[in-house]
Amino acid sequence: MTRSCIVTGGGTGLGRAIAHRLATDGGAVAIVGRTEATLREAAAEINNDLGREAVTPYVADLRDPGEVESLVPHLVARGGVDVLVTNAGGTAAAGDSLADVAQQWLNTYRLNVLTAVLITEAVLPHLSRPGGRIVAMSSVSALKGAGSYGAAKAALNNWVTDLAREVAADGITVNAVAPGFVPDTGFWDGKRETEFFASRVDIIPAGRPGTPAEVAEAVAYLASPDAGFTTGQVLGVHGGTVLARS
Repeated sequence: MTRSCIVTGGGTGLGRAIAHRLATDGGAVAIVGRTEATLREAAAEINNDLGREAVTPYVADLRDPGEVESLVPHLVARGGVDVLVTNAGGTAAAGDSLADVAQQWLNTYRLNVLTAVLITEAVLPHLSRPGGRIVAMSSVSALKGAGSYGAAKAALNNWVTDLAREVAADGITVNAVAPGFVPDTGFWDGKRETEFFASRVDIIPAGRPGTPAEVAEAVAYLASPDAGFTTGQVLGVHGGTVLARS
């Protein structure tokens, strides 16, 4: 049976890798983002690689409640949703003034928390019961601090645990994946030979950066039918950068 999947921020980086992985498992994947050309390119390349029309692009700004409301009927037109991966996010520009600081924190929260909460609230009535899977993309920054970005991802983790408790009786699981340093994305183009790059690797006990495929594999497990007894968790995929405490 084909599972219906949604991946936000699915046109680039980790989102694209996750979309490819879920489509490889036979899923019908909707990728959502703000840039139509990027989404169409990603969908075409994944479909070409798999030899079938597995991925469909949809354009929306998930910070905007109106755009989310308009989007969801298209996402569920062919039936319910089995998997929702909220990957959209990012960092916001900083400034020097107090007003700039306020704007940066607000923008970062909207990019990383609001984009997950709004689409989830809108899709939740359409999720499979039982068997629905929600996976939010967090970050190791939520566990070790990183300004407004780390604070936003920490808020996301708290939201995940709260929502997991709320929907557990319906057979829906809610988890987060917290990647560490994964430089094989467009963000790091032109920066991989820098001293800063080397310093990031130095603090990873595994001694290397992660890969998009490794992150996508963790998401695929949490999104799978076999992961029904795992919920309310934040799965670190960061080479031991932050070690668990008993």
